[in-house]
Amino acid sequence: MKTGEYYVLEGQDGTGKSTYAEDLGKLFQTRGKKVVIFHEPDGDLPSAQKLREIIKDKQYDLDARTHVLLFTAARNELWRKLAVPCLDEGGIVISARNWWSTLAYQGYGQGVNQDLIAHITKGCLPDSYLYPTKSVILTLDDDERIKRLGHRDNNSSKDTFESKDSEFQKKVTNAYWQIASDYGIPTIDAAGSIEEVFQKILTLFSIPS
Repeated sequence: MKTGEYYVLEGQDGTGKSTYAEDLGKLFQTRGKKVVIFHEPDGDLPSAQKLREIIKDKQYDLDARTHVLLFTAARNELWRKLAVPCLDEGGIVISARNWWSTLAYQGYGQGVNQDLIAHITKGCLPDSYLYPTKSVILTLDDDERIKRLGHRDNNSSKDTFESKDSEFQKKVTNAYWQIASDYGIPTIDAAGSIEEVFQKILTLFSIPS
């Protein structure tokens, strides 16, 4: 049976995860690889998209544990219906975020028990999800990150988590450093140009440019 590869780009909002996930996908496609890209909890899947709409809509005022369950449900859908078939064909799965985001935002940020988050995630997702082929956490100075978010061309208001106060954002930023240490995930400073940071990612992942 063919076995593909799974790459994860993590980090706070504004660090460029989605951009680099797309660039990485395009690079693999030019080399003839089948590629599936997620932007967790969203993906090219109606059920995941609907769950994302609920999660991101501030009008629902959802409990943090409800967020954990909804994020996990979206991941399960994306993984089972899109990732597994791609990996079984020897393809490439690339995700901007994985369950470490829930650990950072709902665990460290909103105070949900971290062991509970891990238990729910490990109970629903297989090892192929839990242990990516390669992963990285992108970091960025808070001032630069906020500046980038302010420059986004977005007609909608900030979502549930982007709109939280600076104290919450600091908790999440610090959480990623702790997660990087706890799970042995390398970090890359995302302060450079898109080309410079992307080259760093390729080097880290041992992917020829």
